[in-house]
Amino acid sequence: MSLSGRRKRAAAAAQAKGVEALLVTHLPDVRWLCGFTGSNAALVLVVQPGRGMRARLFTDGRYTAQAKAEAAGVRVRIAAKPAALAACEWMAAAGVGRCGFDETQTTVAGLAAMRKAVAAKAPMFAGVGALVAKLREVKDADEIARMGAAAALGCGLFERMLGVMRAGMAETAVAADLEHAARLAGAERMSFDTIVTGGVRSALPHGRASAAKLPRRGFVTLDFGVVLEGYCSDMTRTVHLGRARAEERAVYDAVLEAQQAAVAAVRPGATAGDVDEAARRVLRGRMVKGKRLDKYFSHSTGHGVGLEIHEGPRLAAKQTQPLEAGMVVTIEPGVYIPGKFGVRIEDMVLVTQQGGEVLTPSPKEWKTVGSGSG
Repeated sequence: MSLSGRRKRAAAAAQAKGVEALLVTHLPDVRWLCGFTGSNAALVLVVQPGRGMRARLFTDGRYTAQAKAEAAGVRVRIAAKPAALAACEWMAAAGVGRCGFDETQTTVAGLAAMRKAVAAKAPMFAGVGALVAKLREVKDADEIARMGAAAALGCGLFERMLGVMRAGMAETAVAADLEHAARLAGAERMSFDTIVTGGVRSALPHGRASAAKLPRRGFVTLDFGVVLEGYCSDMTRTVHLGRARAEERAVYDAVLEAQQAAVAAVRPGATAGDVDEAARRVLRGRMVKGKRLDKYFSHSTGHGVGLEIHEGPRLAAKQTQPLEAGMVVTIEPGVYIPGKFGVRIEDMVLVTQQGGEVLTPSPKEWKTVGSGSG
């Protein structure tokens, strides 16, 4: 879909909310609507009777050339004041009566400043929710291609790391090696702080890489993603160093089964809660030390991915949002036993008309690295 097509969709959605203008300040939303990638921007879409749709991008002098090059089809205004306030003043002069904004991205202080900028003049501001972010949940063919390329790069990095990781290596060294290789392979940046946790630290669902050394025997979890052309990837694999205990193999096999069950549940019309339940149902039926493994699954099963690493939909218990073809979601169940070990396996999955297509096809079967045998 073209950028102008996206703007028309957003303007129509705003009109359906009873406003004649939409003020967009969340930078991923701005980029999605007009292509501008700078760090300071506000975009206004105005639809008034008899005047068609007008789009104005407000930014500062650092981005004069960049904005004009990137924001095709949008008039650019360079402002000496905060972009959102300059946009509000322009709307007031243009006679906008009612302007929608995303109250999930606007602070109380920000809204007060917007109101002050227009004083007693129009526009009146009305929260319309995460309207643009909702539109972004369903990806077009170009976005899917970009995300597929980012996912493929991530898979290649994981395959490389299998030959790098070894007992005694610091978690930070593993992360540094992976991130350096990602940059050399063309990544703009990492999607988030790379997670590397070994041994007992693998029981930390979101433990950042530390100075701790990888164990001679135990799990190592790698959770990472890269950004290509603005779009994120996200994947997790858990491998084992040295000889495994029966309990470790049993937990790993249960998490893998849960992950595969949730992937199989992805299809248009299935709810986000349905997919979450598919993973939890498997873990609910597995026991360790007299406790069901679902008791050690402490987070949601997944989330949407795109220009941001965390987007809608949220795949969690009781979430009723139906999946739609074109959404890209993560499927990442895990089991974390405090003081012992943890296992998480994650794929990016594209919702298709036929079901779900895994974009991160790196092998997920048990993998032993380093010395010893599994």
